Parts: sequence; C-alpha cells; structure tokens
Amino acid sequence: MPTSTVYPTKDESGNLLTTEYGLCSYRDHQTFSMQEMPESAPAGQLPRSIDVVLEDDLVDLCKPGDRVSVVGIYKAIPVRSVGAGQSGVFRTVLVALSLYQLSKDVAAPALSHEDIKNINELPRRLDPKTLLALLGKSFAPSICGHENIKRALILLLLGGSEKNLKNGTHIRGDINCLMVGDPSVAKSQLLRCVLGVAAYAVSTTGRGSSGVGLTAAVTTDQDTGERKLEAGAMVLADRGVVCIDEFDKMNDADRVAIHEVMEQQTVTIAKAGIHASLNARCSVIAAANPIYGNYDHSQGVTRNINLPDSLLSRFDMLFIVLDQSDTKVDRAISSHVLGMHSSEKQVFSTKAILQRDTALVQNNTETESSMYLAHNAGGEVLSKRFLQKFLYYAKHRPWQPALTKEAEGFIAEQYSQWRVDKAADSRNRRTLPITARTLETMIRLSTAHAKMRMSKSVDVVDATVAIEIMRLVVEAEGLAVPNAAKLVDEKEEEEMMLEAPETQHDSGQGVSNLPTGISRSKFVVFQRRFPDLMFHRDSIPMDELSIAAASWLEDGSFTRTDVENIVSHMQKINKLLVAEGEVHLI
Repeated sequence: MPTSTVYPTKDESGNLLTTEYGLCSYRDHQTFSMQEMPESAPAGQLPRSIDVVLEDDLVDLCKPGDRVSVVGIYKAIPVRSVGAGQSGVFRTVLVALSLYQLSKDVAAPALSHEDIKNINELPRRLDPKTLLALLGKSFAPSICGHENIKRALILLLLGGSEKNLKNGTHIRGDINCLMVGDPSVAKSQLLRCVLGVAAYAVSTTGRGSSGVGLTAAVTTDQDTGERKLEAGAMVLADRGVVCIDEFDKMNDADRVAIHEVMEQQTVTIAKAGIHASLNARCSVIAAANPIYGNYDHSQGVTRNINLPDSLLSRFDMLFIVLDQSDTKVDRAISSHVLGMHSSEKQVFSTKAILQRDTALVQNNTETESSMYLAHNAGGEVLSKRFLQKFLYYAKHRPWQPALTKEAEGFIAEQYSQWRVDKAADSRNRRTLPITARTLETMIRLSTAHAKMRMSKSVDVVDATVAIEIMRLVVEAEGLAVPNAAKLVDEKEEEEMMLEAPETQHDSGQGVSNLPTGISRSKFVVFQRRFPDLMFHRDSIPMDELSIAAASWLEDGSFTRTDVENIVSHMQKINKLLVAEGEVHLI
C-alpha cells in the first residue's frame, strides 16, 4: 500500500505521534542560488537563476563567486502561505546529485594550430614597440587617438605575475586603472572595448553599485528566515575584469568597501554571525568625471578628482584625459568620425567589425589569411577575435617571466628619482602619490610587456616601456593626454626647437656648436635627459649610457656612435670627462 509523503502526526488509530529526535538520523543540508554566467546570458535580459539544494557530501563544495556545473532533479515545491491552506504557486528547485567546479577559463577562446602559429609569428616578425602599437590600434579601432591609454589597457589585460609567498603573503598581479576627464573623450567607449576584448568582464556603474552590489552582502531568506550570503560584482568577476563607469557618482560609504578588494583582493564579511572571506582577484577599470564637470586647470589634481590618496594609490594607472581645443586634433577626430559614418570607408565601423569577426584581419576589399592587410588610411588592424586569442595565449603561458638584474636596477633607479623629486618639490602637481605601490606597478607593467613578447625574462626593454607609461601617469606632463599621437610628436619637436635657445644660454656654447654628424633635436634631447640619468651618480659606464640613450627617441635612432660624438664634444667644452670607458661629471 503506498504511503503519503506528508510528515505523519497520527497513527492509524488516530493517536498523536511524538518525534524522538534522539533516534533520528541527520543529514547535512545547504541551499544556494545559482545564476547563469554573465557572458552567456541573453543580451538585454536579466540572468536567470535557480535555487539548488545540496545534501550530505555535496555540502560546502563551493562558495559564492565560484563557477559550478550541477546535475540534479528538477522539482516543484509548494510555497508556505501565512494563511490557511496552501497557495497555488509552486517554486522550483534543483536537488543536486553531483557538483563540480568549472575552471575560470571557461570563456577562453578556442585556439587552432593556425592560430597558435600566427600568434607565435607576431613577436618574431615585429619589434616590441611596433607590436604593442598594433595591439593598441586593434584594441579600439573606432576610437581616434588615445594611443597611450590603449597600450596601457593592453598591458592591463595581460596582467602581471601573481605571487603567493611561503609566509602566506599574497602579492597581486592584476593591474587597476582609473580614467578621469572631460565629457565626450571616449572614456565609456574604452570601457565597452574592454568588455568586448576581455575573456571575462563584468560591467557596473557607480550610482547603481552600492557597497553591497560591488563586494558581498548578508540577506534574509523570505521562506526560511535564515541568513544567506550574496556575492557582488567583484566576487563574481574573480579572475576577470570589473568595469565601473561613473566612478565619481558613488557614495563615500560605498567607495570604502572596495579598498580591501583593490589591494588584498579578498572580501571579508563579518555580519549577522557570518564570518567569511571571499576571493575577488580581478582588475578594476574605472571611469570618472572631475568634480566640477570639466577639468579645472587652476586646481590641483586631487581637488579635481575628489578621491582620497588611499584610494588613488590603489590605482596603478591614472589617466587624465582632457578635451583640448586644437585645430589639428579636431580635424583628425572629425575626419575619423566622418570616415566611420561614410559608406566608402567601413573598415573600422562596428557593423564591419562584427561581420568580419571570424577573420584574422579586416580589409575593405578582401579578407586574407595572412597577418596583415594592405596599408590604407587606418593602417594594419587585427580582428577582435584574433586579439582575444593573442591576449589569452600570451597571458596563460606555462611560465612566469622573471626579473633580470639589469631591469631591477633600471626600475629601482627611476623609482628613487621620482621619490627624490617628490621630496624636493612637495607642491608639485603629480597625478598619483609616489609610494611603494608605484614600484610594484612598474614591475607589473614590465611583466605584462614581457608576456606580450612571449619572453621568459623581464629585460630592460620591458622596463623602458613600463616607465614610459608611468611617466605619463606620475609626472606633470601626464596631465594633458593628447588625442593624436602624431600631433604630439610634432608638438614635442616644436617645443625642443623653442627650448634650444634657452639651453644655449645656459650652457654657454650649447646648441650653436653642434657635434659632428649630430642633429639639433638629438643634441637637445641628450642635454635634457642626461641630467635625469645622472641624478644620483657622478659617473656612468659608456655602455650603460648608450643603452639608456637608445630609449630616449621613439625610433631608437640614438646609436653608440652618436653618444660617443656628443660625449666627446661635451668633453671639449669642459662639461664631461671620459676616462677608461667611464663618463664623469665635472
């Protein structure tokens, strides 16, 4: 005779039954809510979720933020009603039979043998500077200018090396970035490009993200009345990227909640009797407007941003993007925007990129299997899909690049120079405070550049690129990030020509007496950069001076012969002394 599933309270004779709790057998029981992954959720719809019931050995196999696959029985359970009887509404649960965790790389692109061959071919055929410029141009081809920010975001997606020391110390390898600037300078568009290129990214906004929405919260279950833990955006983006738009619109109380996440990369909960520590190992990319709407040049950087130094120092990179009124820049932007909207030139339009997403390279005439297209107005551009594969392959190499002694000395020298400059001029307009985190940032950027080269060691060339990016962030000239890199180069050349008479006035016979075979611009650059190199020393080997001078010009045209000619010329006018391969200051 079949029996009912209702808990019995009376026997067959109508006598009341009493439960003997001491003779009962108990089983572990846990309920959690599972939500579909953000990258697989339907566009424009809320991600669907379902409650999962775990029993026995399945309990505590996962925690908030984990990606899991559950196999179980789909059941309908009647909802308890406060009044008499049962309501006609049933809620559905999944009674789990098995559970296993998915890798964080579940969204990784599929790599074919041809893809791996093409990826390995890029660093061999292109020098590091050209390769980084190509990746930056391919990152956001529809955005005009901002070349420095694009290169920095490419290095951010590659990331540094995470280290867990034997004493339990965790050193983060993720890079955080903050963009502050005037309206209509493509800050939000850059965030959208990150969402499209990153293997796993979560987007949120400042006003829509309270401290609970970003980190984690303890809530009460309506049915059982029990406390439960809910994960926020940063916990869900573990091993990924979090994009926060309108960062300045967040409340102060909510902004405090992300201090711990950005450095320790954990979320600690101590509420309502629940004590837990959740992983939030993610990179943070935030965009914000100045406090006055537009950037006020009469105020310092800190007053414009209105963020505390404790939070600013947690951002590895801070780019201040200004809407400068310049005729050449405006013409470059207008021609780029009009070109995208015209029917003749659809190479970089969003529709064209989506249509040709499966190809390696986009071309307005034909899609080739080779790495590059013919040179046109836009130049060479990699497809978005291939860029995703390249970044994923370069980031997940089985080795971690190791710092060389030369790179260590190069980074330490630059860091100490910035620290001394800060102490000498406490009222300078530096964008970020110079702390030990700045030194770690240079190491992370150098490691990311080494990953891009598929190198097992971090060399001086990697440290040079990292310092160039950090110089835009740290030093005063980083306040005006231009909108066209070529126009900047022209402007720098004009400035050097204007400053040449001053150099001549200071050094007596400076630029008017040029060394043999040396151009005026090269000599001016040498006179400007050489004192910075000799800031903490009285002498330098000729070999080291030649290596350092090679990075002073973008085209690397400073040869050892040029350095020797300049040093010989300055020795004649009693500015330097050369002895046994050492250059001494007088």
